[in-house]
Amino acid sequence: MQRRVLSVRLLGAMLALLALTSLPASAADLLTTVKARGTLRVAMEGTYPPFNYKDQKTGELAGYDVDVARLLGKKLGLKVEFVSSEWASILAGLAASRYDVIISQVGINPKREQAFDFSQPYIYSMPQLIVRKDEQAVYKTLADLKGKKLGVGQGSVYEQQARAVPGIEVRSYPAAPDNMADLAAGRIDAALNDSLMSAYLLKTSRLPIKAGAQVGAVERMGIPFQKGNPQFKQALNQALAEAAADGSLKAISLKWFGTDVSKAP
Repeated sequence: MQRRVLSVRLLGAMLALLALTSLPASAADLLTTVKARGTLRVAMEGTYPPFNYKDQKTGELAGYDVDVARLLGKKLGLKVEFVSSEWASILAGLAASRYDVIISQVGINPKREQAFDFSQPYIYSMPQLIVRKDEQAVYKTLADLKGKKLGVGQGSVYEQQARAVPGIEVRSYPAAPDNMADLAAGRIDAALNDSLMSAYLLKTSRLPIKAGAQVGAVERMGIPFQKGNPQFKQALNQALAEAAADGSLKAISLKWFGTDVSKAP
């Protein structure tokens, strides 16, 4: 999960672009824009279960993020329009105004906060290793994987963390199912992903894989949107606060994870 980040070079370039193309102070607040339109355009990856993915039976988007987006749309009085995007380009799409927000497990970090504003966190998790069921080696840290092959999400924070450790052969994948398939087949020695996604995969997958060690700190996920929209930010945070107070956000957490992941551990 985000957790997942764009490369420093790409995000730096995007920051420069935003500085050159920033809207004037008189531009309408995003809240006014979406209210006039009647819809909130929400981007998500669509290949990241249980957060956001296409249900094989219905062909429709499903998952924790999808339910949260619909809940917030209802509280804001807006119809939600979903836009699917590859993770590697999803933040660039937000910078280019292809959609209003991203609800797709975007980790809050200082570099991203230079480019975008964020809602308050709506979910918390941490990085975790996944290994094959018959794996005899014990990997307690990323350093233990030196000389090994580690699968990560393409453009993710996990890729960044893995590449920061010398000696690991890092292989990046556009979608988690490909990563898990290679792990099960022995083409990589371990995978690094979000602990909540890992729990879901281990519960629903028939692949011969098991949970490994948690190898990082708790991370906060929020909803990014373009800077300069204080009214929208206030309305979005108020909707999240109401969802937390009335129990509806907790209910979504229990539905997908069996525990309340919307609160910091």
